[in-house]
Amino acid sequence: MPQWRYSVKVDEERSAKAMQWNAPISYKKVVELARVIRGMKVEEARRFLGNIVEKKQPVPTRRYSGKQAHHRGLAERFKWPSGRYPVKAAKILLKVLDNAVNNAEVKGLDTSRLVIRHIGVHKGLELKRWMPRAFGRATPKIRHRTHIELIVEEVEK
Repeated sequence: MPQWRYSVKVDEERSAKAMQWNAPISYKKVVELARVIRGMKVEEARRFLGNIVEKKQPVPTRRYSGKQAHHRGLAERFKWPSGRYPVKAAKILLKVLDNAVNNAEVKGLDTSRLVIRHIGVHKGLELKRWMPRAFGRATPKIRHRTHIELIVEEVEK
């Protein structure tokens, strides 16, 4: 059996953790989301992810930005013009964030002072299948999975 560990060490009394393994979402979309919400307060991150789900606010695409459309408001806020709306990734990341906040409540931490200290995204499994095509050919159909780890920490006022 594999042993799953977090990639950073933090103070256990002031922080809470949550993890999602083999989430059925694209790695590159979650990486862009994680880059934006790292360091945010939890309430601010919830609001941001909710706006993405409602397609009110795009996420800037820095690394995987080939042929991406430019959106209004991105250049002013993030200094980056191109972006997209990764709705599925935002929903799953919102569930992981809620899980971390619930773990913090169980530990007795003040949820109004929580900040996202660490968010790690790693490539997961690739489920390979073959799709039959015309004239006896076949093309691969690959489903990508992603691992997400999130750590929130209580900060001083």
